[in-house]
Amino acid sequence: MGGSEATNVIEVRPLRAHAEFGDAVRLQQQIWSFSDIELLPVRLFVVATKIGGQALGAFDGGRMIAFCLAIPGLKSNGLSYLHSHMLGVLPEYTNRGIGRMLKLEQRNEAMLRGIELIEWTFDPLELKNAYFNIERLGAVVRRFVLNQYGTTTSALHSGMPTDRCVAEWWTSSLYVEALLSGQRPPLPEIEGRIVVPAAIQTIRREDPKQAREVQKSVSEQFLRGFERGLAVVGFERTEKEGIYLLGQWKLE
Repeated sequence: MGGSEATNVIEVRPLRAHAEFGDAVRLQQQIWSFSDIELLPVRLFVVATKIGGQALGAFDGGRMIAFCLAIPGLKSNGLSYLHSHMLGVLPEYTNRGIGRMLKLEQRNEAMLRGIELIEWTFDPLELKNAYFNIERLGAVVRRFVLNQYGTTTSALHSGMPTDRCVAEWWTSSLYVEALLSGQRPPLPEIEGRIVVPAAIQTIRREDPKQAREVQKSVSEQFLRGFERGLAVVGFERTEKEGIYLLGQWKLE
């Protein structure tokens, strides 16, 4: 797995002890450099695990290297779902499939309880996350929220508004089942495309004003597409661009 502390086996399991919740809080600081006021506290992990949420950790030996936290939600139509609020992996363990391990365990546990939907938000400018959510997991996007969390202290956000896509992961849908088994179902007719430059993270660091202009344009395109009743149904990557593919979507 790389690194002197790594082993060949990464274990994913539920978090139950207060000490483990404390480790998850410390991971937030290490991964995102959040200020204290923005950290999810131990008490939230405690409450989440007692009211139908999830707290999962990934361990290399006895060391927690990643975690995810979900809280229960209720739609206006009475549908119970999980809101996956946070997932983080230590930088030295990224690109090793650990985020996928956590999401699959999250899905398995939810399905055992008959939960059909898991939602989470993601930054549309984070193209790697977009590809993972849409093409690897099979999430669809039908909603967009401007400045969801306000301006944060994380260097990852570069002082920009936290505009977010809302990913819907229908855990037992035929589409998700096929994608996770290695089959790529055909896409519906593509009726729109939203293009993000692949160099957006460099632009964020070197030219915040231009990055904000890109963000504003992308956000406006999402809002217009969703007003037309479209959904993000696919994602393509080239050396120069990340491309969100919009079309009609229905649950199957």
